Amino acid sequence: MTVSFWRWALWLPLLFLGLFFIYPLLTILDVSLRPEGVFDFSGFIRIISSEYYRETLWFTFWQALLSTVLTIVPAIGSAYLFTRYRFPGKSLLLSLATLPFVLPTVVVAAAFSALIGQRGLVNTLLMNVFALENAPIQLERTLALILIAHVFYNYAIALRMIHGYWANQSPRIEEAAQVLGCSGWRLWWEIRLPLLRPIIFAASLLVFIFTFTSFGVVLILGGVRFATLEVQIYVQALNVFDLPLAAALSLVQIGFMFVTMLVYTRLQQRINSELQNQRQIARHPQSISEKIIVFTHVIAMVAFLFTPLLALVVRSVTIGGQGFTLEHYALLNQNMRDSILFVPPLHAIGNSVFFALLTTMAAVSLGILTAYLVAENRRWLDAVFMLPLATSAVTLGFGYIIALDEPPLNLRASWVLIPIAHTLVALPFVVRSVLPALRRLPRSVLESASVLGASPSRRWFSVELPLISRGVWVGATFAFTVSMGEFGASLFVARPDTPTIPVVIFRLLGQPGTANYGQAIAMSVLLMLVCTLSFMLIERLRTVGIGEF
Repeated sequence: MTVSFWRWALWLPLLFLGLFFIYPLLTILDVSLRPEGVFDFSGFIRIISSEYYRETLWFTFWQALLSTVLTIVPAIGSAYLFTRYRFPGKSLLLSLATLPFVLPTVVVAAAFSALIGQRGLVNTLLMNVFALENAPIQLERTLALILIAHVFYNYAIALRMIHGYWANQSPRIEEAAQVLGCSGWRLWWEIRLPLLRPIIFAASLLVFIFTFTSFGVVLILGGVRFATLEVQIYVQALNVFDLPLAAALSLVQIGFMFVTMLVYTRLQQRINSELQNQRQIARHPQSISEKIIVFTHVIAMVAFLFTPLLALVVRSVTIGGQGFTLEHYALLNQNMRDSILFVPPLHAIGNSVFFALLTTMAAVSLGILTAYLVAENRRWLDAVFMLPLATSAVTLGFGYIIALDEPPLNLRASWVLIPIAHTLVALPFVVRSVLPALRRLPRSVLESASVLGASPSRRWFSVELPLISRGVWVGATFAFTVSMGEFGASLFVARPDTPTIPVVIFRLLGQPGTANYGQAIAMSVLLMLVCTLSFMLIERLRTVGIGEF
């Protein structure tokens, strides 16, 4: 392979981004501004003039803001304990705490439904113990359950960001303040919180982005009553078929998220440049009160993060049966609706694995090329390829159904759209995994290989690829996991005969009957197991600190 070949190949990611990201977004822009071929701002006027859509915009904003506050506050307290104290299982707990973040939203929604839903474990237990006819805990279709699920989903990522930053700060500032008599709440207000302000702001922005674009959790646990922009785009596009309004809503969300992501990336770059690479010295809790605080906090963390997942497993083998039963796992091979438009849920597992393998190959190939592009001092491309993270998967799926329906890209009815959409969603994760490893390549080793006569292709396969292999494997695992759990875009582009696991779970949860509910819970457990195994692999490969997620 010649140098010119590599130079041309490096631009393939830009071509992919242009065709399957920029073009669909421009189509959304065209549909929203020119629905009949001439400029028409009626879609935006309807959003501004309608009290309902103004309330939707406001609700989307303040529920994301409230979710962020409820996530960041306990994350700061947990980060303090993880930074200052050493206790048995600390590293393992910090690692396992991230598991909810890598779980698909449909699994998180199903887990809370299995725990505290009307047919959940807690309500079933209370009804049996106290001989109640109705479920005493009524949290389904409430804002409270949405907020709880958002905290569950994002708590660990905020904890790891704040803890990682705090652990790299010099302890001398705080020690000097304590010598001068600063203690208690003044120490927090005047020293600790100002010191952590950049990372708290960055973590808050990231959590806000995730909760602002939350789709699966809101749709399944809240329904249309608590519709956010994401849910409204889905309803207007697929249920009401009002494409101009859906496009206008998508454009509003894209603009808001782009600005937010731009602020976040700049802040994150500044934070990375300010890290001092100094480690706090954690100590064992000494006093009785310290031991009680650490023990209580660890127990609370474990209960909050893992009780819903345990309830999901328990519910999958107890629904509709007397005691232990695998009935609903056995039903996964049956088409309960006896419709030619639907397939047995078990087939969705094969579909998801097939799409995930295609996604992994495509995302890793494009991700490696993208990492090389960015590493060649093309930093503006770094922000460009992060744009899919600032664009919701629902908006992406909507863009596909209106943009890719004419030759030469008439893919609207093709299953190929699923791995394409998944690749676009997974690509930023691969880039962020490979790029740090690529930047750590010792220049002297590469120059030595060239001096010894190695061609560019041989140098890459024999020298560079082995050195960045950990980052590549982390990126590949991320891509596979993201594809297996992707829900928003898949709900738009998946065909009835080729559904993915999350789409099937959503369909089953929306159907009445114990059998459908049991199948949904069983499918959620299987998907959770796949994501857990992938997460364990990622954590094992990340032991040397490669990657930025």
